Amino acid sequence: MALRKAVFVTGAGSGIGRAIAQKYAHEGWFVALADVNEKGMEETVAGMPGGFSYSHKLDVSDREAWDEALRIAARAAGGRIDCVVNNAGISLGGALEEYTLEEIDRIIAVNFAGVVYGAQAALPWLKETAPGSTLINTASAAALHGMANQSLYGATKAAVRSLTESLDAEWAVHGIRVRSLMPSFIDTPLLQNPPNRTRNVKIRDTVVEAGLEFTAVEVVADTAYAAMSSEQTHHLVGKTARKLSFIAKWMPGTLKKRARLLAQAHDKVSGR
Repeated sequence: MALRKAVFVTGAGSGIGRAIAQKYAHEGWFVALADVNEKGMEETVAGMPGGFSYSHKLDVSDREAWDEALRIAARAAGGRIDCVVNNAGISLGGALEEYTLEEIDRIIAVNFAGVVYGAQAALPWLKETAPGSTLINTASAAALHGMANQSLYGATKAAVRSLTESLDAEWAVHGIRVRSLMPSFIDTPLLQNPPNRTRNVKIRDTVVEAGLEFTAVEVVADTAYAAMSSEQTHHLVGKTARKLSFIAKWMPGTLKKRARLLAQAHDKVSGR
């Protein structure tokens, strides 16, 4: 009897990570959840079929912790990991001069270094289940073109996009696919936070003021599952992401105007 396939999902305590974990579970996979939010992971598991999951508290910016988490997850899954979803991330917005040093270091550590650490730690496990194993990195439509008040967030996601392309080329020899998800605005708990410590307006309020649409987390989860069997490296998620991609390629001037509109909306809801 073939072993049940196993996926390891970071940021699985809420939002996109929760939706992806639940999608794989309902498709019959063993799901290993990782997050710093243990209560959130419990809530994720409550929406999954019972008996085929494992939860591990993990700070993705800790390289050594990655090795331990994957080793224990693989043991719980019966000795294999077929897919790793590098999804954990944090948001940071506002003008660059508003960021504290701690905020700058943290977003780079989680959104980029954490993805690099996850990829490096996952490689030996994915080699064992190749060909057909997959690394999925959550980038963002913010990687398509820089937007006002998203300088570091967009930069980390652009770095994830580039890393995905490089690793897809490097790991092809092993039979491992590397894919990115590039969603636009997703109505997750991240958007309920202010963009940085100097502001008290939720990120979500700025998105609404700018007239931008939200994409359901379930759409991202479905895209992640489909990405494993796709030859396409990057996967745009939602109408806004597809529009941004088209405009960035064919009408960059229009995209610059849109970036300024978002900046104005940010200032308006912040009372500036």
